[in-house]
Amino acid sequence: MSEAATPAANDIPARGVRLARAGLLATVFVVAACGLVYELALITLGAYLVGNTATQASIVLSVMVFAMGLGALGAKPLQRRPALSFAAIELALALLGGFSVMLLYAAFAWTSLYSLPLVAVAFLIGLLVGAEIPLLMELLQRIRKQAAGTAVADLNAADYLGGLIGGLAFPFLLLPFLGQIRGALLVGAVNAVAGVVLVFVIFRGDLSKTSRQLLAVAAGAIALLLTAAFVYTDRFEVAARQELYAAPIVYSEDTQYQQVVLTEDISPFGDTDFRMYLNGDLQFSSVDEYRYHEALVHPVMDGPRGDVLVLGGGDALAVREILRYPDVESVTLVDLDETVTDLARDFDELVELNGDALSDPRVRVVNQDAFTWLREQTGAYDVIVVDMPDPDATETAKLYSVEFYALAGAHLNDTGRMVVQGGSPYFAPKTYWTIDSTLAAAGYGATPYWVSVPSFGDWGFLAVQASGTAPELSLDESAGPFRSLTPELLEAAQVFQPDRDRMAMEPSTLMHPVILDQVQSEWRHY
Repeated sequence: MSEAATPAANDIPARGVRLARAGLLATVFVVAACGLVYELALITLGAYLVGNTATQASIVLSVMVFAMGLGALGAKPLQRRPALSFAAIELALALLGGFSVMLLYAAFAWTSLYSLPLVAVAFLIGLLVGAEIPLLMELLQRIRKQAAGTAVADLNAADYLGGLIGGLAFPFLLLPFLGQIRGALLVGAVNAVAGVVLVFVIFRGDLSKTSRQLLAVAAGAIALLLTAAFVYTDRFEVAARQELYAAPIVYSEDTQYQQVVLTEDISPFGDTDFRMYLNGDLQFSSVDEYRYHEALVHPVMDGPRGDVLVLGGGDALAVREILRYPDVESVTLVDLDETVTDLARDFDELVELNGDALSDPRVRVVNQDAFTWLREQTGAYDVIVVDMPDPDATETAKLYSVEFYALAGAHLNDTGRMVVQGGSPYFAPKTYWTIDSTLAAAGYGATPYWVSVPSFGDWGFLAVQASGTAPELSLDESAGPFRSLTPELLEAAQVFQPDRDRMAMEPSTLMHPVILDQVQSEWRHY
């Protein structure tokens, strides 16, 4: 039978029509799940590498939806040979979608490009996904003619259900157990199998001998490529990640929330330079982290400090400084990512650096989102240390909002004090003073101060107290001697250069996260 033939029911016996329809709708289910996984994989990769999930999602979804419309139009001439066309499209999707994460990661690691390849890959995947439904509609009608509305309802039901399963499988199965690259490769293989099996089992009669042979060879070649890439993923990831870091990588993992990388090298001064990166952003260098953490913790520890809450700071370096005070009765550390706190507890170099702080019986670790956790708690603390990653992504911007600071401040005792890491008042003054205005909008007068941390540059903090008035900062030197702080230096740290002094900025809220735009524009500039 020629490929252009249009049999009434594809020569399927009446008793097999129902089974054939079920098989086709099952294929719709599978390819819809695969298509949604490709979308989520591109969004997640962008959030890891570039930040700002909202922007990454907008780019990927808008480009893919646009391309899907073009793909649906482009499928019209292909409907004369729907079986062959559908199989070819699924094999192309398996190749492009399966390798999409690997290709974009390679572009990011070895070139200065990312956005342009992202748009190109999202467009091509959308083009192919958009052509699926028109071809599947034609194939469904070949099995058994039915009203267009009924056929569309059947296809849409299978398509939407597949989207649900794909959307749930990506964060809960593929990402945690396989990672982004292997997860995409596996889905690509599933995509290829679904398309080829449908055509070879149900619509084999629509294909010429030559078409069947070409499809079989193409499917075999793609299977070999996907398998080889799956096997060599670890080597590829090591090479790509190492390209992004100057020092040798000693640990790396893509967690459910972020990419965690630890590096170790010898500094120009002969010291061991051990560093942690989250999504590519430096969190600390062992050479000078004490400057940051002493400045963060000690100015707010001069006073009642029996119960201390640390939000973020999963590396436990701030906890190390807090535990220098023997009268501290309890420290609650709330950090979202269990991988980070496990490293702080078990990774030898980090344990040595934080003084094995998490083994202290006074310390309790909670792996939850800080915002959600605060909403569920009723306790009050003498000191709250807010040591969150920079607000360069949608997920972290909420932790620099009026709502968050009001929520955290509500957990202070009457004499309680809170400190917030605020980024660099030199490199990102608008971001820094936006945090100041956000604290003010939450009802707190802040005392800003800054210190020099060579790995970061000039770095700023803001301290507040439960009364709402700006606190006077001082040091209890009984926990000393400090390596970088003295009362005189702390007093000088509250003085800002005229060109970096307090600026009137709009506060950041959950519904209007202006800090996200500020930090991205300023750090991108520098």
